Amino acid sequence: MQCRHAGVIFALVLTAAPAAVQNVKVTPVGSHPGELCANDRATIFEDPSGVRILYDAGHTVTGGDDPRLGDIHAVLLSHAHGDHIGDQKLKAVGAGDCANSERVPAGPNSTTAEVAAAKNAAIVMTNDMGTFIARKVQNLRGKPVGVCPQADGATMVPVAAPCRSNTHLGGVFVAKAPNAAQGVEITIVFASHANNVPLSLLSEAQRGALASDDTSIILGPPTGYVLKFTNGLIVYLSGDTGIHTEMKTVVNDYHKANLAVLNLGSSTGAFDSGAYAMNELVRPASIILTHTNEAVTVGGKLRPNTRTAAVMKQLKPRAYLAISGQTMEFDGRGRCVAGC
Repeated sequence: MQCRHAGVIFALVLTAAPAAVQNVKVTPVGSHPGELCANDRATIFEDPSGVRILYDAGHTVTGGDDPRLGDIHAVLLSHAHGDHIGDQKLKAVGAGDCANSERVPAGPNSTTAEVAAAKNAAIVMTNDMGTFIARKVQNLRGKPVGVCPQADGATMVPVAAPCRSNTHLGGVFVAKAPNAAQGVEITIVFASHANNVPLSLLSEAQRGALASDDTSIILGPPTGYVLKFTNGLIVYLSGDTGIHTEMKTVVNDYHKANLAVLNLGSSTGAFDSGAYAMNELVRPASIILTHTNEAVTVGGKLRPNTRTAAVMKQLKPRAYLAISGQTMEFDGRGRCVAGC
């Protein structure tokens, strides 16, 4: 465009407005809206391209029809303990109290399988867990669950029917939205924990064989995940884990995670070692705290005498609580830019 003034022509260069910032949305799905409660595990991640991922459905969804879930394209499971695979489901949102939400048996299939079946989701986990969950989905839908179709190394989502990733520890699964330039990379990483299945999710024959010894079957190794989103955000999902060297060598040195979702809890020692693991090994820009096994908040505010509060004081990166229903947005550098 040209502008004439006093005999002089000025050229005006029109530039496009900068594109809107592309952030990853992280929404915890807990038992009580606006709180971080003892049984909270489930978390939804939404990529700017539209890919939506559910991590560890656990006990705080009401089932596959929980209206808080929305579209889910991929379902992740760190390990098969009941509070993660979901041998129980939330009776109703807000049922019970924050220290002990009211739950009911999930039946023989688990909340993880219910969500995967209801949402036509990709089952992304180690092959041992994936085939186990796939059988549960088959029980619900009456159709076998096959390996996810791929083109150019990625699975286009949403998929037409539930499928499984067929990956092992260290494997990578890529979920790609239609017309997106790239997909979300999901890498399975090591966790130091156990992976035995609740007896209620086994067949009657299996339960009879194992119950007398007070044991269960083990579905391969427990895991964590590294999620690489299309805006550059790299998220480490710790799963239930004790401190281990791959937090530095694999998660930090190789993947360069800039946001961590840290599971706390007494059984893994994370209340004691979690701060060191984050500060010295993983070293993300930000941390989200979940799996606290205690009622952490009242009215959405941190209770100062909790073990979670003590950990937060020790953390060097910015730390945020996984408040149920509160969507946080993170940029590609791991910084929370909204909702925190």
